[in-house]
Amino acid sequence: MYKVFIDGSSGTTGLRIAERLSANPSMEMIRLSERDRKVPEARKEAMNQADVVFLCLPDDAAREAVGFLENPHTVLIDTSTAHRTSPDFTYGFPEIGDLREKIRAAKLIANPGCHASGFIALVAPLIEKGLVAPETTLTCFSLTGYSGGGKKMIMQYEEKDRSPLLKAPRQYGLSQTHKHLPEMTKVCGLTIAPVFCPVVADYYAGMEVTVPLFSSQVKGGIADIKAAYGSYYREGLVRFVGEEGEAYLSGNAYAGRDDMGISVYGNEDRILLVARFDNLGKGASGAAIQNMNLSLGLAEDAGLIKG
Repeated sequence: MYKVFIDGSSGTTGLRIAERLSANPSMEMIRLSERDRKVPEARKEAMNQADVVFLCLPDDAAREAVGFLENPHTVLIDTSTAHRTSPDFTYGFPEIGDLREKIRAAKLIANPGCHASGFIALVAPLIEKGLVAPETTLTCFSLTGYSGGGKKMIMQYEEKDRSPLLKAPRQYGLSQTHKHLPEMTKVCGLTIAPVFCPVVADYYAGMEVTVPLFSSQVKGGIADIKAAYGSYYREGLVRFVGEEGEAYLSGNAYAGRDDMGISVYGNEDRILLVARFDNLGKGASGAAIQNMNLSLGLAEDAGLIKG
């Protein structure tokens, strides 16, 4: 039996983690009362009793919470942005490079960002295999359901008398300083941050991340990219699904799931790399549980939902 504590269990990520783990008889949840969940001493005690701690907190609160940890055996998985480029944390994307083995040995794990997960899944293998150069100037547009904005945005979209502007997709991150850009750049090994265009739309969950390429940016062709993905993604929750014959790609196709599908479209001149997944699944809670499973020596996909 493993003891698990979720610090910030009332948020969308924490709630999904708790939902997934509640069906696992080998997990015992440490729960605090409504009063105690904001008391630092109570949180600290719970953290140090746990085998695994999930931090589902704002960045500053996550940084503070890390300082509470004294038990050297506790695995801490931070779902905030606070530690994703920290040298003290292992980046929690096991399908990339040698991260799976590092996660198995780590006590401090930084869960990837949702948009970042799709971008990294598409770009990192191509750089690693030499098909795309690290100095390539890339662009990315990423469509997400509104649950990615947390409780406040969910309430905004689900209000009865909401603004009519919410009926249409809304682009944000307009200053090109989105909080996911540092991890997207670092984990992929890019020397230049991509131009990043995130878009939130009027549906609950699901992501569709697209990276367009010109043939001049690829050392090879579209067939080489497909072959690279096919050989790269043989283990874990990311898989190459190829072209699925659709005239339209829906952003919510993977909603409710914890895996990710990679596809390649276009032609020899202009290529579209597409990752689809659930922003609350492989983009947040599912990834966190996958990292927990690896750190505890469990089956990597235990308690997770795949297509």
